[in-house]
Amino acid sequence: MTSKGKKIFLALTVIVPFLIYSIVYYAPIIRNAPFQEKYFVSLEYKWGTGAQLENSYNSATGEFKYLNKSDSLVNRNIKLTLHDIKYLDSVADVQGFWNLPNVIANSEADVNNPNQFRYFIKFNYKSKSKEVTYLPSYSGNQKMKGAIGKMQKEIELTLIDKEANLSK
Repeated sequence: MTSKGKKIFLALTVIVPFLIYSIVYYAPIIRNAPFQEKYFVSLEYKWGTGAQLENSYNSATGEFKYLNKSDSLVNRNIKLTLHDIKYLDSVADVQGFWNLPNVIANSEADVNNPNQFRYFIKFNYKSKSKEVTYLPSYSGNQKMKGAIGKMQKEIELTLIDKEANLSK
């Protein structure tokens, strides 16, 4: 084999696969680059039944509304700290929130059912936003259900902690 042939063989067997691997590996990371904590604007979190989700939180305004055990509407103003924002953003990264579909449900009939309980989570950044509607009755991919379930629980626990600190 000639010297030129050896160089071509080396390029085709080592360099080209490495470039392909790098592109495949880093493409999702580059695509999700706008979802960085430093570009965070707000978080919207809603839950309930039907199209009008009566329980909600908006971090931009701090407005936290929910129905308590006696079905009376409670209005609070809760602001997230920079630490809370960093934490929720890191949980979203770890759980792969940016790669989830916009609707996680068994079927279109479930989504259109006004009695079906659901969660709505939306992260707003300067140039992009990502929203996911999640129905806890979802019985499909368990990894996906676990990821969105963990995300929902972390947001809920953060709000509960903030409200408990507000009451002290």
